[in-house]
Amino acid sequence: MKEMSANTMLDSQRQQKHYGITSPISLACPKEIDHIYTQKLIDAMKPFGVFEDEEELNHRLVVLGKLNNLVKEWISDVSESKNLPPSVVATVGGKIFTFGSYRLGVHTKGADIDALCVAPRHVERSDFFQSFFEKLKHQDGIRNLRAVEDAFVPVIKFEFDGIEIDLVFARLAIQTISDNLDLRDDSRLRSLDIRCIRSLNGCRVTDEILHLVPNKETFRLTLRAVKLWAKRRGIYSNMLGFLGGVSWAMLVARTCQLYPNAAASTLVHKFFLVFSKWEWPNPVLLKQPEESNLNLPVWDPRVNPSDRYHLMPIITPAYPQQNSTYNVSTSTRTVMVEEFKQGLAVTDEILQGKSDWSKLLEPPNFFQKYRHYIVLTASASTEENHLEWVGLVESKIRVLVGNLERNEFITLAHVNPQSFPGNKEHHKDNNYVSMWFLGIIFRRVENAESVNIDLTYDIQSFTDTVYRQANNINMLKEGMKIEATHVKKKQLHQYLPAEILQKKKKQSLSDVSRSSGVLQSKRSSLDSNCLDSSRDTDSGTPFNSPVSTNKSSKPESPPTGEMERNSTEPAAVITEKPLSVPPAQGLSIPVIGAKVDSTVKAVSPPAVCTIPTVVGRNVIPRITTPHNPTQGQPHLNGISNMTKNVTPKRSHSPSIEGTPKRLKNIEKFVRLESAFKDTRNAEDRKRKTVDAVGGESMPIPTIDTSRKKRLPSKELPDSSSPVPANNIRVIKNSIRLTLNR
Repeated sequence: MKEMSANTMLDSQRQQKHYGITSPISLACPKEIDHIYTQKLIDAMKPFGVFEDEEELNHRLVVLGKLNNLVKEWISDVSESKNLPPSVVATVGGKIFTFGSYRLGVHTKGADIDALCVAPRHVERSDFFQSFFEKLKHQDGIRNLRAVEDAFVPVIKFEFDGIEIDLVFARLAIQTISDNLDLRDDSRLRSLDIRCIRSLNGCRVTDEILHLVPNKETFRLTLRAVKLWAKRRGIYSNMLGFLGGVSWAMLVARTCQLYPNAAASTLVHKFFLVFSKWEWPNPVLLKQPEESNLNLPVWDPRVNPSDRYHLMPIITPAYPQQNSTYNVSTSTRTVMVEEFKQGLAVTDEILQGKSDWSKLLEPPNFFQKYRHYIVLTASASTEENHLEWVGLVESKIRVLVGNLERNEFITLAHVNPQSFPGNKEHHKDNNYVSMWFLGIIFRRVENAESVNIDLTYDIQSFTDTVYRQANNINMLKEGMKIEATHVKKKQLHQYLPAEILQKKKKQSLSDVSRSSGVLQSKRSSLDSNCLDSSRDTDSGTPFNSPVSTNKSSKPESPPTGEMERNSTEPAAVITEKPLSVPPAQGLSIPVIGAKVDSTVKAVSPPAVCTIPTVVGRNVIPRITTPHNPTQGQPHLNGISNMTKNVTPKRSHSPSIEGTPKRLKNIEKFVRLESAFKDTRNAEDRKRKTVDAVGGESMPIPTIDTSRKKRLPSKELPDSSSPVPANNIRVIKNSIRLTLNR
């Protein structure tokens, strides 16, 4: 009898649908204890407002129904104005589609809705931003209406009966839009302009993700937990180089594919297991990329050299496939991988009964974690100017992170996504001030009594980029300023209140419910990347409460006694143990299905240290006492199971002639079989490795390099563009510091 039941179970497992590009790691079904842990997880999430009640859900449906009717009325009116026959006008249709967190079913209380207006071919984009915009103006219940027509994905933003909506537009090359239209059909993209393709991409990606997971309800609950964890830990921000909503959704979907029958509590644990051991930059794929004859640009490192330098590729499943994590830098990847490892350790304890889910959701002690910080301040004279200015500055902070990463003396630059109101006493000219904090880890230099470090160029090139962009889009106004200051941990009390800085085991529920995303929710996205589908911001959610700190044990944190001792020292002494930081990545070509050599070469420091003196806009180098050229850098700890290589960083102070081109010719490249063909024959050979690491061997090759080796980004203005030369004062700060041994 037992033998028959075992055979029946095996047959059912064979018949189960296969999800993903590899076979599952485990088909085990949940036990009673797994359901208990899942219920405890739900109970732990409830205080954070991640679940809407039935009344709120119904209200959203009513609002979307009203909007759908408005769209149909408008398209009918436009059709009449263009003299279409009455028979055509009666059937022309039109439809509202949703995407992002609402479409995935993981939206939170107060979150906005990402929506798409689909119109037939005779309705122009100009009609959408003119006649439909005017129709919304005169509609009851519409507030805060604004159009962002020149955005990467043009959008109309508004509030409808208390629900914030971001509405994008696409017209299809068909005469009528039926209510049962399926946007997953690739042929719908034929003959469309790039803006329509970008607008459709969000819906197509969201629908494809839902189509590729074994159990939608389990996927949704797991994703709610992971998104809440990411927001609480300060690693939820596509704009700042972490991951956005669609990227987190794809990582959770991949975990669900690998463990198709698991309960949500198990999947949260497996999520941390898989991605703490993932061998980046191998890409995460939910399905084999499909070929198409539409000739749209897709992510393919075999064809596009710039794709080989992406550090943490997570590839959208809908054509045209794109990397949703283009903004990830060496530092943000390091921070996220460390958080994955920390999450694995905590969930191990939870599933062993040694802890509870609340520990997983504790905020990090960012302001106790580092000994050096850079305070970035953006200020403006009016509230309206401040909203615009802060949006632009925040969208460019990752440029600053990249500049700091390329400094040879900086190991890590960790930006805290949370912005804070600035101290108005320090900015008497401007009443509206916002601050961001970047934690810095400096590299140890052996056998050097002291090291002089000049961050002026790194900061100045960032501020020049922001001012140039603001000038190019005619945003720059009198009173808009950026300032950057280096502070030590013991000086943070001058910028932040004690309740934010002091260590706490837990944050009070009142603090948790305080939303600090009000400012963010009003901003329009000022810059994005190619076919960016990660528009899911959940900007109205209450998770980004002011960061309070806890005493979670971190491998990179120095002992308490050491931190107290360091805080009393007059000069900065490099004694902290750095994070497991991957070194600046060299040209590394991973062999598919094989482990990569993890040796790290030491890089010798320059014989002389060039420290620039800023005079106007010129940088004049002067020579200081040379370091001992025979002493190399200490080996940096790479992240376990990750590709590791090193290439020399630029000197922190470039000469007058400017920095040389950093793109080097690739002397050797491996001949690669077509990675997009079916790899099922190879899967059986790789199963042992897959089971061992909880991950998968990926079929697409990438080259692991630092962000500085990318081809020029299309999103940034040409470096030859002049810094604005009008009468607006541009702040020129000189930031120098000395690190004593």
